[in-house]
Amino acid sequence: MIAVDIGASSGRVIIGRLPDATSGAEPGQLAMEVVHRFPNGVSEVDGSLHWDAEGIFAEVTAGLKAAAAVVRETGERVLSIGIDTWAVDYGLLDADGRLVGPPHAYRDSRTDATIDRVHAAISPERLYAVGGMQFLPFNTVYQLAAEQDLAGQRALLIPDLLAYWLTGVERTEETNASTTALFDAREVAWSAEVFDAVGVPQLFAELIAPGQAYGTLRTEVAAATGLAADVQVVAVGSHDTASAVAAVPAADAHFAYVSSGTWSLVGLELEEPVLSEASRAANFTNERGVDGTIRYLQNVGGLWLLQESMRDWAEQGRERELTDLLAAAAELDAGPVVDANAAEFIAPGQMAGRIRAAVERAGDTLPAAPGEADALGAASGVDPDQAATVRCIMDSLAAGYAASLAAAAELSGQRPQVVHIVGGGSQNTLLCQLTADATGLPVLAGPVEATAQGNLLVQARAAGLISGGLAELRRAVAADLVRYQPRA
Repeated sequence: MIAVDIGASSGRVIIGRLPDATSGAEPGQLAMEVVHRFPNGVSEVDGSLHWDAEGIFAEVTAGLKAAAAVVRETGERVLSIGIDTWAVDYGLLDADGRLVGPPHAYRDSRTDATIDRVHAAISPERLYAVGGMQFLPFNTVYQLAAEQDLAGQRALLIPDLLAYWLTGVERTEETNASTTALFDAREVAWSAEVFDAVGVPQLFAELIAPGQAYGTLRTEVAAATGLAADVQVVAVGSHDTASAVAAVPAADAHFAYVSSGTWSLVGLELEEPVLSEASRAANFTNERGVDGTIRYLQNVGGLWLLQESMRDWAEQGRERELTDLLAAAAELDAGPVVDANAAEFIAPGQMAGRIRAAVERAGDTLPAAPGEADALGAASGVDPDQAATVRCIMDSLAAGYAASLAAAAELSGQRPQVVHIVGGGSQNTLLCQLTADATGLPVLAGPVEATAQGNLLVQARAAGLISGGLAELRRAVAADLVRYQPRA
């Protein structure tokens, strides 16, 4: 199987295999090989932020060509391709199926002028009762309301647009559809009520569930990549978080998850959405997952705070290794915390200073001021203010995770027995231990590559290589899990 896994800053094309016992890998567990990497990012065109969708597709095609070359050498056969990306953004097609223009990026400010207009047409309370989506200013419903003229056009979310260019078939994968705030969470269908209220036509293609196929490769794509024309493009959890949660190696249903990276997604896996007013007020979202599950979660500030602080220190000539920073922070006692979700931490630049200022506004102080030195700094090369800032970030994230999970349990009635941390943050031993301490629950860390594994495992099941539900899917996850027990 081939996973196309694309984020806001980079993309990868990955071959996935389910090895047999003779391969040296554990039987039944997924093996992965990255065959192509490429950068991604927004660009400004005529004063607006856009994605270069056609450039992304060119990189996807290059990655598929690289994968085809690998399998020719090994004598293997490609069964399918699955695509996951970020959510909410879309491309518009004209009557001939051509892209009208480069898709807008979710960070573009064009929705600022449409939010009040949408809420005047349909209240935030009613929007939540229908779709269960947390308020985010870039939700698709606000983006469509900002479009000037949609007559005669069609819309495809980004992973569906890429699948269309591969197959010629227009479909909308439902985990991503659920993020648009144009989706009825109970009916699992597009909401005519929301489209009518907002005054935009229903532009999206019919829904498809993870595991179903868009179609096979177009003749031109097969020729350009060297892949066989009968290779299927299979819908996976095309919203990358849906794929990541599908690869959480949970042993039973009573688990919480943290998909930890630049941002953190913290929540529970449920059977039904929670559409109460209390849930809306707490800003929880109900996103559809693989096999009809509900990803009931909050966005919590993530390792962005650490990444940006490290960038600032590097610009000051105070660059330090991450391992040294975390080791020095672990030597400190718990200190003050900040709200990792605060709007003041969204923008880049001078992050460490903003964190210190937020602590001081709350009437507290970090233990050391910038530039101070002591034995700890001399021994590790880490200045005390750096260690104190990193400890503040780690404590703040753990506190945010614990608060979100407590609220999720209260609002849903489902009490988790364990927390699974997947993604890059699963390698951060200090964060994992502090999360166990803050939640009072054991933490299981891993896998790092949850999104790609979830993508590939849904494909494997569609091909008949795995049978059963999510429990069977998760047993094929390849990860050396590390367990952290809460400390008294």
